[in-house]
Amino acid sequence: MVIAFNLAILLNSDLVITSELYGVMAASLVLLLVGVWDDVKEIYWKIQFFFQVALAIIVFIMGVRIYFITNPLTGGILSLNSEMGVIFSVFLVIFWIVLMINSMNWLDGIDGLSGGITFIGALTIFFLSLKPEVNQPPMAILAMIVAGTALGFLIFNFYPSRILAGTSGSMFMGFILAVLAIFAGTKIATSILVMSIPVIDFIWVIGERIKNKKSIFQPDMFHIHYKLLSLGWSQKKTAFYFYAITILISAVALNTRFIGKTITLLATAAIMAVSLLVINKKIRRMKTAQ
Repeated sequence: MVIAFNLAILLNSDLVITSELYGVMAASLVLLLVGVWDDVKEIYWKIQFFFQVALAIIVFIMGVRIYFITNPLTGGILSLNSEMGVIFSVFLVIFWIVLMINSMNWLDGIDGLSGGITFIGALTIFFLSLKPEVNQPPMAILAMIVAGTALGFLIFNFYPSRILAGTSGSMFMGFILAVLAIFAGTKIATSILVMSIPVIDFIWVIGERIKNKKSIFQPDMFHIHYKLLSLGWSQKKTAFYFYAITILISAVALNTRFIGKTITLLATAAIMAVSLLVINKKIRRMKTAQ
């Protein structure tokens, strides 16, 4: 995926490779090396985290920055061009990229899930880039390259899978979706909506691990997809369930403004929280019955 992404950019005569894009391409290759290192010989989580933060800082230096954010209370624009604004922008970029990398990495638990969500996310940004009020053809080309890369992987990864993403592939998918959101005029609200299931799963799992007094970096079966499998769902059914919710949310994201996106995100989080409580209750009943 990483190689296909970079080759598609290099061979596309319609794209001007800016310093920002060079930074993203270089960062993706470093992610590939770190991911393969982890796949071959599992590395300590602190090393992974160090590289994730370092790559976020590198792409920021190369120009991948958040220059403004939308005020969640008024819907107005808050500029981050001042000295303090730039410092806040650095931390926001690091937080956003690390969150997306790990959310996608943790989501990659069953066949076809991470690739399908990445494909839908990239298509959403593609359609967003073509909207008259956005009008970003280069961004649309980049998004379609990511969508094509994800689809090429998904063909071989859908259940029963013949290849797996591994750490390198899943981290790349999270990283590139995070960067696309920044490139697309800081469409982070849209991307959070599209990635709401992985992000909610990420936050929920951390809460479950803290509640059970376990390390938040220790793999377990607290993820939503594992819980659905415990209820007897097949991998295909679980993947299609995630796809359907993501497509529905993406449609909302493309047709609402910031306030609408915020309300949708809060509603999605509330619905998912209630659903997870119900699922946990059913799993406990099943274990008791056994």
